[in-house]
Amino acid sequence: MKTTKIMLNGYNGKLGRAIIEAAAEKAGEFIIAAGADINTAPISADFPKFAKLPDCGEKPDIIEIIIDCSHHSAAGAILEYSENTQTPIVICTTGHTPEELALIKSYSEKIAVFKSANMSLGVNLVAELAKKAAALLKNDFDIEIIEKHHNKKIDAPSGTALMLADEISSVFDGFEDSNKPEYIYERQSVKKARSKKEIGLHAVRGGTIIGEHEVIFAGANELISISHSAQSREMFANGALAAAKFLAGKPCGLYSMKDLIQEITGD
Repeated sequence: MKTTKIMLNGYNGKLGRAIIEAAAEKAGEFIIAAGADINTAPISADFPKFAKLPDCGEKPDIIEIIIDCSHHSAAGAILEYSENTQTPIVICTTGHTPEELALIKSYSEKIAVFKSANMSLGVNLVAELAKKAAALLKNDFDIEIIEKHHNKKIDAPSGTALMLADEISSVFDGFEDSNKPEYIYERQSVKKARSKKEIGLHAVRGGTIIGEHEVIFAGANELISISHSAQSREMFANGALAAAKFLAGKPCGLYSMKDLIQEITGD
């Protein structure tokens, strides 16, 4: 079994720590060979640690993949380091600005980049199911998306909720600007009846909710719901590791969970 050697950026965050634990449980398959985090509080994990990814200097020969779970605002510096060292990168952060997303796309022409709004295989399956449901129901059902997260999450709606909305919107005649649905974020500011071209997105923040997403298709006298509930961050960590293994050896390009799922299923 080939061992995938990882540089973990943001190792001291919640997801970073979950990735360390998940890698330890898959001994021989993954190794966290080095890490970087501006939070330098000590942890028990035994690997070289740096305050910032560029502080690592030239990429050690043992590093094959970077997993970034730090903060979206660091995208520029992280991508630059990835290009300078020609190291493929898995981006687990969310909340990117349009400028940051454009930057990620431009760097993917020079390095292999894996980007997903959610690293869970289950959530991405929900996205595919919601897309198929929308293709059948879009003309007769109202579509609403509800997401729930812990009280520390800053961005709203979540990147996953937007991913779900985009997947659903793509079935509306090619997702062209003239025909794509309108995303409605705050209904209290919309004083009119709901139109068929709307997708409502609703964010709930409270407690320690890890992540819940529900897509509602509301029709005449019937309601269809497709949902996903995260029970722990372990599934996100396992998804990030699966993405790292998938990305190893891939040519330049922008990859996502769709590509990983297709490779697994052979579709």
